[in-house]
Amino acid sequence: MKKQTKTAAKIKSFWRILGPGLVTGAADDDPSGIATYSQTGAQFGYGQLWTALYMLPLMTAVQEACARIGLVTGKGITTIVKEQYSKGVLYAVVSLVVVANVINIGADLGAMASAAQLLVPVPFVVLTLLFTTIILLLEVFTNYKVYSKILKWLALTLLAYPITLFIVQQPWVTILKASVIPHVEFSFAFFFIITGVLGTTISPYMFFWEASQEVEEDKERHLIKNGKPVISNISIKRMRIDNTFGMIFSEFATWSIIVVAATVLHNSGVRDIKTAADAAKAIEPLVHSFPNAGLLSKLIFSIGIIGLGMLAIPVLSGSAAYSVAGAFNWKASLNLKFGKAKGFYVIIIAATLVGLILNFIGINPVKGLVYAAVLNGVAAVPLLFLVVKISGDEKIMGEFKGGWLSKTVLWVTFVAMAAAAVAMFYTILS
Repeated sequence: MKKQTKTAAKIKSFWRILGPGLVTGAADDDPSGIATYSQTGAQFGYGQLWTALYMLPLMTAVQEACARIGLVTGKGITTIVKEQYSKGVLYAVVSLVVVANVINIGADLGAMASAAQLLVPVPFVVLTLLFTTIILLLEVFTNYKVYSKILKWLALTLLAYPITLFIVQQPWVTILKASVIPHVEFSFAFFFIITGVLGTTISPYMFFWEASQEVEEDKERHLIKNGKPVISNISIKRMRIDNTFGMIFSEFATWSIIVVAATVLHNSGVRDIKTAADAAKAIEPLVHSFPNAGLLSKLIFSIGIIGLGMLAIPVLSGSAAYSVAGAFNWKASLNLKFGKAKGFYVIIIAATLVGLILNFIGINPVKGLVYAAVLNGVAAVPLLFLVVKISGDEKIMGEFKGGWLSKTVLWVTFVAMAAAAVAMFYTILS
């Protein structure tokens, strides 16, 4: 009995450590991520499965650097850019984040509505308006403590794919080889999707969100004294545990989605995902022995898309708002009431509403998700450069500046993402 009590206490203690890292990792597998990884598996089979393994250390290093920046300085990335760089650099950073995030919001809202239509015969317009309203009400009027707990539980909706993974009979030897040995095809289609995979995994909104949430955590724990956080090695350790677990959780889900899509869709001759119903077929084996298996798979898929959209869209609009607020010295915190941070919340509302409007210009919702991921892949390149410079600057980070390992992995990430983007554009022009 005592042993069970100790185990339960350890689990509760570990769960309390989890926060910005877990939420950011789960938000990484948003509807855009699910669509991109599903398209990857359907189009190339196991051909791009290796990206999940090789992206894990890159993604972990990038997000650890961003989290460390927020935790140590008590400031968001935009505020630091404003203090250290020219106005031109500042406005370029804010513009990149806001544009990429708004497009991603629009794509995610469209995907949520399309997924819901698999279950209820309600017009697309009505559903997008409904989801937009619910998300804004939660984000603007819910207390941060309550809202962060909601986000943590929504992260569990990702489990549908790992469960499906182990239900379907898999060619494990082939999968393990493909997970470790890189496969490259010199074509526009290959580099377009791989840029999308990188972009939806190492995304600009994640940089700004996790840094800003660490600032929120500083405030929650009353660590800020005389305007600056008092940080210990234990705080850094807790942050790294949270971040590492969140990124492993995220990449395992990524790997599972690609495997499931490759096994169920690609191996059955489905090479292009055009609708939400096509994507839902990937998890049909999860319920194949049940009556109405097709409907159940659509139900599970829809819950996953809607749940992760509910998680990711506030992250997208929130990171855009933190970025703009940092540039103009506005008060910015999800702990503040609307009246005390009007500018911050107006940006959240505006970004979400503009994203909503993008759904009515005739872009296929599923294709829009992949295009949003590719845009993130291109936008991340210059922003990564700034993350590398800031996290390794002793004047800004003091004793907690990045060491040689962090710097090395961050530069490798920068080069890899830049190379993917350049290769994609090269194949367009050649």
